[in-house]
Amino acid sequence: MAIEDDRATEADWLEGLPLPREQTELIGHSVAAAELHEGYAGGRLHHAILLTGPKGIGKATLAFRFARFVLSHPDPAKAPPPAAGLLPASERVAAMVATGAHPNLLHLRRPWDEKAKKVKTQLTVDEIRKTVTFFGNAAGVDGYRIAIVDAADDMNVSAANALLKMLEEPPKRSLFLVLSHAPGRLLPTIRSRCRRLSLDPLGPDDLDAALTSLGLSVPEGDKPALAALAEGSVRRAIECIENDGLEVYRQFRSLTDGFPRLDRPRLYRFADAVAGRKGADSFDLCADLARGWLSEHMRLTLRGGVDRLNGYAMAWETVNRIVAETDGINLDRRQAVISVMQSLAGCVAK
Repeated sequence: MAIEDDRATEADWLEGLPLPREQTELIGHSVAAAELHEGYAGGRLHHAILLTGPKGIGKATLAFRFARFVLSHPDPAKAPPPAAGLLPASERVAAMVATGAHPNLLHLRRPWDEKAKKVKTQLTVDEIRKTVTFFGNAAGVDGYRIAIVDAADDMNVSAANALLKMLEEPPKRSLFLVLSHAPGRLLPTIRSRCRRLSLDPLGPDDLDAALTSLGLSVPEGDKPALAALAEGSVRRAIECIENDGLEVYRQFRSLTDGFPRLDRPRLYRFADAVAGRKGADSFDLCADLARGWLSEHMRLTLRGGVDRLNGYAMAWETVNRIVAETDGINLDRRQAVISVMQSLAGCVAK
């Protein structure tokens, strides 16, 4: 199978939309951008920065934006001050970064598996070892050499150890921008060698502005539901728009609003709809909705006492087990959806 657009070989690719390296507009995260800007211009930049926050909120977009700024102004003492605008970059550098052609920028991500014709599930050690050659050679142009690890959560054990070795003895004028959706899962030794910069999920207004900038319009009446469903993630909002996520959300809420009673015909229609819509995307959304529902009710339970907390905790474990088994051994998704919803209804009935 030939790949008509080589961008499709990248894990972040969504058809018809720019990749983070191509995206020049940053919505939100102005405080984090200003902190990076001031740290570089002031000569206080740490060699490794850990950008954290939920998936899809703009970590990679910010990383590439900062990389363009650094590469456009190789002498920190001559970099424009923050008053000149956040992270300004030259058109030439922006064009080179967008095409992946800048010699001083290395983007490390899950590689394309040519045999399986899909992106690999892990960021492999061979990818991380590219840093040895990248940093070992003379810089293509003056200034910093930058490696963006996108995302560190995808590294296997060997890859994580290889990255740690680089962070322990960083090359001169090197900069690592390490992205993580769940930093608690990283090696403590990796976290300790990075300066952490946490990014918050986008608010409803910023989320709407980000979607508008990408040419995606949402009916006014759907915006509150989409904001709640996306949880500040542009990527999740886009996936919901493209995969009928709002309809899945409405059907899910219709079922949960009836708990502890479970309307069987409606449940079966919901399971049929989830299992029949674009495979894993809709099932993963259903699983996320279930976890979100459980988290919300756990918080409410803690406020009023802990009598029912065990029931919600057991349902959480059940949902995770069902999802893991469904993904791991390709179980029937329709039955998995039914089992997940039964687990939720059961903890309300107790």
